[in-house]
Amino acid sequence: MDLERARRFALSLPEAAEAPHFNYTSFRVAGKIFATAPPEGTHLHVFVDEEQREAALAIEPGFLEKLHWGKQVLGLRVTLAKAKPKFVESLLRQAWARKAPKRLL
Repeated sequence: MDLERARRFALSLPEAAEAPHFNYTSFRVAGKIFATAPPEGTHLHVFVDEEQREAALAIEPGFLEKLHWGKQVLGLRVTLAKAKPKFVESLLRQAWARKAPKRLL
């Protein structure tokens, strides 16, 4: 999996948009961020809820880790070179659905 494939998928979701977020790129729906990518393009940060995060970590620990921000865990950090594309797409869909307005679900 690479960042370009993740980008294409994220932007295929209804009303998804890409915008800068500090020195990262972010993927948003209704102005709310559901994923970000650092500038080097080797990782993707996906903002899923705790239950989704823990389930994903149990299934695919080889390319996923908890995404920490200070003492908080915000979601998952995906190592793109090792990632299974369909699994990452599923995570992106879940993260998008958490932030999307009800009219889009």
